[in-house]
Amino acid sequence: MRVARLYVENFRGIKRAEVILPRHAVIVGDNNIGKSTLLEAIDLVLGPERLSRRPVIDEHDFYAGEYVDPQGESVNITIEVVITDLNTDQEMRFRDHLEWWVNGTDELLAGPPAEGTDAQHVQSCLRVVFTGSYDADEDDFTGATYFSSPMKQDGSYDFFKTSDKRVCGFLYLRTVRTGSRALSLERGSLLDIILRLQEEKNFKIWEDLLVELRDLEVAADPEGGINNILTKVQASIRSYMPSEGSTDPHMRVTQLTRESLRRALTVFMATGARRSDGAAHAAPFQNQGTGTINMMVLALLSLIAELKQNVIFAMEEPEIAIPPHIQKRIINGVRSKSAQAIFTSHSPYVLEEFDPAQVIVVSRVEGQLNAKPAGLPPGVKAKMYRQDMRLRVCEALLARRVLIAEGRTEYDAWPAVARKLHEEDPETFMPLEALGIPIIDAASDSVIAAMGAYYRALGKTVYAVFDLQAPLQFEAIRAAVDYPYQAPETGFENIVLKGTDEQVLRSYVASLLESGSWPTDLRERAPGPEAPKDEIVAILSLLLKRWKGDGAAANLLCTAANRHQLPPFIVDTLRSITATVVPKEPEVLEENDLPNMA
Repeated sequence: MRVARLYVENFRGIKRAEVILPRHAVIVGDNNIGKSTLLEAIDLVLGPERLSRRPVIDEHDFYAGEYVDPQGESVNITIEVVITDLNTDQEMRFRDHLEWWVNGTDELLAGPPAEGTDAQHVQSCLRVVFTGSYDADEDDFTGATYFSSPMKQDGSYDFFKTSDKRVCGFLYLRTVRTGSRALSLERGSLLDIILRLQEEKNFKIWEDLLVELRDLEVAADPEGGINNILTKVQASIRSYMPSEGSTDPHMRVTQLTRESLRRALTVFMATGARRSDGAAHAAPFQNQGTGTINMMVLALLSLIAELKQNVIFAMEEPEIAIPPHIQKRIINGVRSKSAQAIFTSHSPYVLEEFDPAQVIVVSRVEGQLNAKPAGLPPGVKAKMYRQDMRLRVCEALLARRVLIAEGRTEYDAWPAVARKLHEEDPETFMPLEALGIPIIDAASDSVIAAMGAYYRALGKTVYAVFDLQAPLQFEAIRAAVDYPYQAPETGFENIVLKGTDEQVLRSYVASLLESGSWPTDLRERAPGPEAPKDEIVAILSLLLKRWKGDGAAANLLCTAANRHQLPPFIVDTLRSITATVVPKEPEVLEENDLPNMA
């Protein structure tokens, strides 16, 4: 079973979205773009406990907070899911509501069931919708889930009940919920779900516990003082309102109801510490470390998957407080035990575990959320996908903007110089990291246009810095990116060496000699203090190319004392990039400062 298609309208930050989901998926994108909203939307439709909350939705669940339109009519939240890969039991239960899904085109089979339903690429599916709105008469918000087919004679649809949702088996694990409810017995907690899935449904836990608690004395000793106070209060009440058959008040652990016990009970776990009497100390599970809690949650999820066999897991950011190798275990463990697993993530280690078609990149413009598979990036071979993924792909998929550079030297140099310029003038320059712009090594200028088109199609704002190009190649790059920055000549090392102040070059050579970093095979070519500039430039050109992968150009540039000693192309480009994200306010001139226009 899997959610094949999700449609969302007027829900939170999404005015409209239609997302096609593979069997397993990781949803990526910038912060506050709508990733968690998509999971919340599925939960509104399929979550067994979701509609038991009151209110089901509120003002902030409507797009832009508008639950009434300018004409005074209620605005509807609409969320529809198409569920495919139904098992035999599910098909029998929902047989009156089944439709047909066409794999490949990812759409419903139009018209009445016909011979087309027997085609190999067509399968049965279930379409379910949640609708929510504001009821002006009741001054309240309402919401319910329905089967989308068939329509009854009066134009209504059958309710999709909680019992139906349990058959579908959707479990949404929010990041916040992990530490507070996982091992409690509150309704909807992971432990409660496991108990409900057990074959034995008639638990004696509550009756047995209630009997014990009724007989449990709390602060009954007069020296404790509490019961004495309560008795005096009761005596005072009797003086005003005599009551026959009343007994003295006494303390109890809880309200002695199932719901009260559900909220009170929690699992205690050993902390590794020992008390002064030698006994092992235990504390509530939520007081354990975040990593330990998440590992416990993984164990519970595994139990649920084993008991249910056909469950959809949705999980937010499984990487939180978890080392990389454990992140990978979580991803692979959950996927292997679930019918479908949907994650949101900001971790490259998580993304590495998915095929390119399973990485769903989301972007949003004026409420319209777009989602599409990342696919294989240009210049990245399939067999090298994982190796290149973290360096050249992951950061860009997780960000809103991306800067493409044509080689490793530029990959190291641009961020380093941006940080240095920010230290000198924080009003004009910002580090690329602070601007939310990861840098991508395209490895060749011939790939920049294709890579720019790839990221732009995923909804990213694309910057590109590159050498002087032939006219046709420049036009291709300019058409593929949002902000192209072409150098005045070819070879980044030439830009560095010709544009950097001569004193900086000499100081860098001197530092290499003093530190013993000068190559032994070039000792005879080491320039002295009186060597001409051309000789300095020639030997540094050789060294920068030799040390291309070691960040030598970045190290050289960062020895400059100020921006005036750096290549103008680099400084001007970084100033321009900063201005596109954080535009400076125009200066307000006093009357005496205005230019003479006569």
